[in-house]
Amino acid sequence: MESYAVFLRGINVGGINIKMADLKAALTDYPFSKVKTLLASGNVVLQSALSAEKVKSEFEKCLRDAFAYDAWVVVLTAAQVAGLVEACPYPADDKTTHSYVTLASDEAMLEELYQAGAELDGVDQVRLGPKAMAWLAPAGGTLDSPFSKLSSKARYKSGTTTRNLRTLIKVRDAAAAL
Repeated sequence: MESYAVFLRGINVGGINIKMADLKAALTDYPFSKVKTLLASGNVVLQSALSAEKVKSEFEKCLRDAFAYDAWVVVLTAAQVAGLVEACPYPADDKTTHSYVTLASDEAMLEELYQAGAELDGVDQVRLGPKAMAWLAPAGGTLDSPFSKLSSKARYKSGTTTRNLRTLIKVRDAAAAL
């Protein structure tokens, strides 16, 4: 059994509201065990004998079938999440900036986003590997930051999702405890 972290895109924003207890209940019909939801922003840790690709397809099927939600998720192993947290050069807690990690199920899309971000003025970003990049936003100005506006475009919706580094640390710790 492998421990995985599943990151849902666009849950509990924009009119797509799914209670974490309902999500956990729906997942019982799928080949997952030790399912735990974290926060209300669509973070799940679980165990499965399936590959990451199969976990992704089964999880998305569950969301479509149970909630009529055209879902996209990013699935990483617990070890991958731990590696990303370790590799992030930015602080988890800083009074002037917030550290974010954009995760991808589509590596080409992440590369495109990274290159587009490099062309923006004042964007501090770094690749953490083929499935992730980290970036900084000013405290209190995340949604207005140039990279946040870029990454929220519909073009990137199906292949990426972003989490605050503090959230990623909580997911890492929960996945390690499975």
